[in-house]
Amino acid sequence: MRATTGDQIAIETATLDTPRRCGEVVEVIGAGEREHYRVRWQDGHESIYFPGPDARVLPRD
Repeated sequence: MRATTGDQIAIETATLDTPRRCGEVVEVIGAGEREHYRVRWQDGHESIYFPGPDARVLPRD
């Protein structure tokens, strides 16, 4: 997974009653296999996110 600043990250879930989690990439940290992101989530908080297989990138418009 590769994202750039301004892209959206959507995390899908296998649990039916849990909604998709979305956030905006505000910083790309690291490079290559160790790339991770500072994400501002839809509820306003920020965290460092290491993407897993349930994540996908929605390119900024």
